[in-house]
Parts: sequence; structure tokens; C-alpha cells
Amino acid sequence: MHERNSVAELAAILRGELDRYSPGEKLPSSRALVERFHVSPVTVSKALATLAAEGLVRTRPGAGVFRAEPHAAPARTGDTSWQQVALSAETGDESFPRSVDSGGVLTSLASPPPGVIELSGGYLHPGLQPERALAAALGRAGRRPGAWERPPLEGVEELRSWFAREIGGPAGTVAPSGVLITSGGQSALTTALRALAPPGAPVLVESPTYPGMVSAARASGLRPVPVPVDDRGVRTDLLADAFRASGARVFVCQPLFQNPTGTVLADDRRREVLRIARAAGAFVIEDDFARRLVHEGAPPLPPTLASQDVDGVVVHVCSLTKFTSPSLRVGALAARGPVLERLRAIQVVDSFFVPRPLQETALELVGAPAWSRHRRTVAAELRTRREVLLAELARELPVLVPDVVAQGGFHIWFRLPDGTDESALSAAALRAGVAVNAGRPFYCAEPPAPHLRLCFAGAAGTAELAEGVRRLRTAYEELTAGR
Repeated sequence: MHERNSVAELAAILRGELDRYSPGEKLPSSRALVERFHVSPVTVSKALATLAAEGLVRTRPGAGVFRAEPHAAPARTGDTSWQQVALSAETGDESFPRSVDSGGVLTSLASPPPGVIELSGGYLHPGLQPERALAAALGRAGRRPGAWERPPLEGVEELRSWFAREIGGPAGTVAPSGVLITSGGQSALTTALRALAPPGAPVLVESPTYPGMVSAARASGLRPVPVPVDDRGVRTDLLADAFRASGARVFVCQPLFQNPTGTVLADDRRREVLRIARAAGAFVIEDDFARRLVHEGAPPLPPTLASQDVDGVVVHVCSLTKFTSPSLRVGALAARGPVLERLRAIQVVDSFFVPRPLQETALELVGAPAWSRHRRTVAAELRTRREVLLAELARELPVLVPDVVAQGGFHIWFRLPDGTDESALSAAALRAGVAVNAGRPFYCAEPPAPHLRLCFAGAAGTAELAEGVRRLRTAYEELTAGR
């Protein structure tokens, strides 16, 4: 069982038992709870912290945990219905949306209910995260001279240099002066979209694509225009047509282990993307989210588009977050030319700078011996999980066959049989105890067919992956029983 599920379940039990105690009465000791529920002291501590945050208990250091006094009656709430009018009032320009849909982002952020196996998330399971290395790096970072001073607005120089080497490759085609440190990849994407396109403008996106990017584009007042992807990446013949038809000046792509299809942009198409964008006077936002999620045994990775671009066409986005921890929100933007100053200005206005202790922690982490060990561990584990997931699906649900089996990333994309209600399937799967991603949110226009995305990085291990597939089979059989 996931630790976070154990914490939630224990908190629920203790919450239900609070009526046994009078206000101010002491609860059983942590040791007693450990022995009674057969959980770790950490789980007990987190469960009690949950109740304390809800105001149900009070912790007194050295004395124990006590039931809190009853809350006073809540103050009368006012009438907020007027906000519906204010929030929906027209601006005079219908191209500026007045609502923000966070659903695309929540597909990878929302934690499933207790007991539900997560085949939907976009982060490594806590057991795969380098928690000890992160803790050690954080401790060392906090003791660095100047660690708590205001950092340079562009980012700590040593960290910018590290990202420049990672992005530019052995040829060193990206200079540290062309890199900005950001608060993770999502923040970098939003900054790039706002810098490169005015509100109301079209922006070309792969179809299907990462829902969080579509949400960010729409929240910035942009109009996503889809360009289909096949097993060799974005269709460059249709990309040229889309630039001409839409007048767009921005194309967002994921050339490596694309989310959700897993495709790698073919060499000839890489050159075409840069040529077509340059001819259109347009920028390419390269979302390089999965480079560190390569699987063991994969062939050498292609270089970044940014490393092959001399004309400033590419604005590169990358992050450490998916490879380490959701809370290590450190990423980078890389660009050439005048656009760099606009990117910098937007980031400064939005957030000033990334906290220096977080940047120093990232530096300590990537410079430690544990970094290389973590890369090897993750590469081996992701390959094993990918193979187990495919083997279990072949045995339990042979109807699900992927078009692409990527040797990187954390997910596999499946086309469902025609006529399958993917939303009903994902709902049935949740009832069966497994969370999966329906395909519809990955399209910014009408989808050509029903799809399902299954992620294997967020599960606790291979046994949980196998159980998740069995639960998915139960859901599929429930859905198709009436046919």
C-alpha cells in the first residue's frame, strides 16, 4: 500500500474515533497507535499532523496529542453570487476567454483516492524519488555562503551553466547567458507562451498533446490549433499548411518521447520543423520534459532542437521536476536573441526569481555522486515497469496494443476499439480501483478515435502494476458486457 494511502486511511479512522474523547482529553500515544494499526511511526506522525491541520487535535511537545476544543460557530457567510456577473462580464473582445480550465493540469496532479492504484500520474512514485539525496543536498545547500541572499534574477550562474551544458550538448552550442532558471517546466511553458504570442493569437500544438500546455495557452488567451502526430512525430507537411492557414507565429512540440504518444521526432522531420518555422517567421517551443527519463538499453538520444538552431528559432524548456520530485520545482528556459529579454521580463514581473535555496539544492544534487546513481536506477526501473505493463496487458487485455513503445518517458498510449466510450471506461476503472487517463483531454479539437494513456512511473512497483491491469480488465469487461 502506498504510504500516502496508509496515512489517509489512518487519519480517517482516528477522525471517526474522536468522539470517544472529551475536548482536551489525551489520545493514545504514537507508540500505541503504531502497535495497534501495524504502521510505521512516520505514518502515525503524518496522520496526526493531518488531524492537527484540520483543527481536530492539538499537539503539545513532550505531553502528547489531545482532542481540540469544539470550534466556535462559523461566521455568517456573505452573498457571493454577484461574482458570477463580474467574472463573466465581456471585455469587448470575445477572443479573450474569461474562464480558466485547469482540468488539463489536474490530469497529472490529482492524487487518486485511498486504495486506488495510480496509472494516471505524471511523477515518479516516492519510492523512485531520490529522497535521501535530496535531503542531503538541501542540508548542504542551506549552509552554502549566501544561500539565503537574493539570487540573480536570471538564476544562479553555476546552475545556468549546468543547464547550458545539458541543453547544448558536447558542442556547447548554448551559452549560460542564454539560460533563465524557472520554477519548473509548467512555469517555463507559460512564460514562453505569453512572451511569444499576444492574447487572441493562434498557437500550433501537436495533436494529441500534453493537456497542461493547452490549458496554459488558453489561460493566456491563445487559440490552440492542432497539427497531427504519427509514429515519426509531428506531420511536417501539415505543419507547413497550418502555419499558412492560421498565421500562427508559435509551434509547441515535444520532440523526445512525446506526451502522450511516446514518439521521437524523426531526423528528417527535425530539420523540417526548424526550416518551416524559420520560413514562417515563427518560434518553436521545445518542451524537452523527458530527456532524463530514458530507459535502460535505449539507443543514444538525439540532441535537443535548441543545440541545432543557430537562428534563434527555438525556445527550449526543460525541468528537473519529473526526474526528481514534484517539489523540486527548478527548470530552465534557453533562447537566443531579443526574445531572451522578453522572457526574462515576463518572468521577473510574474515571480521575481526562483528562491535561491531551491537553486542551490538543485546544484548540490546534480553535482553529487548520487545523481549518476539515480539516473541508472530510474533508467533500469522504468524499463522493467514498461515491460511488465506490456506483458500484463498482453495477457489480461490483448485488445490494448500500442502504436509506439517508447524507450523513454513514463507512459504508453493505446487506441481503444472503435465505439469505446473512453470516459465511461475511465470511470469504470476508478470504480474498480485503478486511475487511468482517458484520451479526450489530450486533444484541443475533436479526437479521431478513443484512446487511453497508462502511466507506469507512479505505481508502487511491478506487483501493483499487474494488479492495476487486472482491475482495468474488470472495468473493460463491465463496460463491454452489454454489447
